[in-house]
Amino acid sequence: MSELFQQSDNRISFPTNYDLIIERLAKINPAQYGKTRNFVNGAVTYLSPYISRGVISVKQIQESVLAKGHHPATIEKFLQELAWREYFQRVWQAKRNALFQDMKQPQEDVVHHSMVKAVADATTGISAIDQSILEFYQTGYLHNHVRMYVASIACNVGKAHWSAPAQWMYYHLLDGDLASNTCSWQWVAGAFSSKKYYCNQENINRYTHSNQTNTFLDVATEGLPDAAVPDVLKATIDLNLQTKLPVVTTPLIDTIKPTLIYNSYNLDPLWRKEEDANRILLLEPSHFKMFPVSEKVLEFVTNLAKNIPNCQVMVGEGSELLMLYKNSALGEIGLISKEHPAFTYYPGAKDARDWIYPEVSGYYNSFFSFWKKAEKFAK
Repeated sequence: MSELFQQSDNRISFPTNYDLIIERLAKINPAQYGKTRNFVNGAVTYLSPYISRGVISVKQIQESVLAKGHHPATIEKFLQELAWREYFQRVWQAKRNALFQDMKQPQEDVVHHSMVKAVADATTGISAIDQSILEFYQTGYLHNHVRMYVASIACNVGKAHWSAPAQWMYYHLLDGDLASNTCSWQWVAGAFSSKKYYCNQENINRYTHSNQTNTFLDVATEGLPDAAVPDVLKATIDLNLQTKLPVVTTPLIDTIKPTLIYNSYNLDPLWRKEEDANRILLLEPSHFKMFPVSEKVLEFVTNLAKNIPNCQVMVGEGSELLMLYKNSALGEIGLISKEHPAFTYYPGAKDARDWIYPEVSGYYNSFFSFWKKAEKFAK
């Protein structure tokens, strides 16, 4: 693993300097990714926090990879992973707030709607999982396969409804994306898929390079759906997740100029880069009350915003920006943002995002029905 992806204590790090992010983009090995991505030390890109935060786009990544001469057929797994992110965004666009309810069918065999204490405390007894959760609290990152393991343990073995554990994970993720996170938890729990996903100890051992035995998962996978909830997973806690927003001075906004609105999902330093405009990172208390994130996540967001020249931080609501333009000659059209399902209520004009497959919009019942249409354009 490159030193770029490590700290001195061997934990993965995520620099916020744009040049280092682009350097990481240049180091992608899409063929190796397809072969090793399910292993915790596989050739994954570690770009997810920058995709989620809108610093770079999936289209930008795909174009960068294909420009190096990779044939789409030889890196299909990698291209599909980029498409998964786009698919989840399309689901959110179509479903809106219904994203946060069981989407295809009710999750079956639910015992409670709280957080499994052993998962939150990293005391499940599955060593590779507990260690990953502890590192997650330190780094803000979990390997995607481990996320599936955690969700399966909490929802399908511990029989928790997916909603509270999903909120817990989103709170700590540097790459927290409500579409990807919510849809993935529902997929594992069987609310957005045809069946629940189960993992056993053998599977965890293989992909985490561990060799633990005699755990509640050390059984054949087919025996897990009918198994009783292990004692270690029975205790629950109610989450009290809150975002501590920074105390900042009131930004100086010249209403003769347009104002570009950035947020935790749009931190693209190249967006309208040459324009003479006010640039505001808008942190809305109402948004973070609904979708709280940790102090580590918020610090990551504000540090990424430093790549945007003259970007001021504003803690307030979009409606407050609109009031500033009430008497401006520009009026509401003086406010410009990027389209995003989390911020459909923003006043003013909205730029389209950079989609890989802009022709494939709307709701598709499964990723593979989406991909069947998208791959025609990929070819």
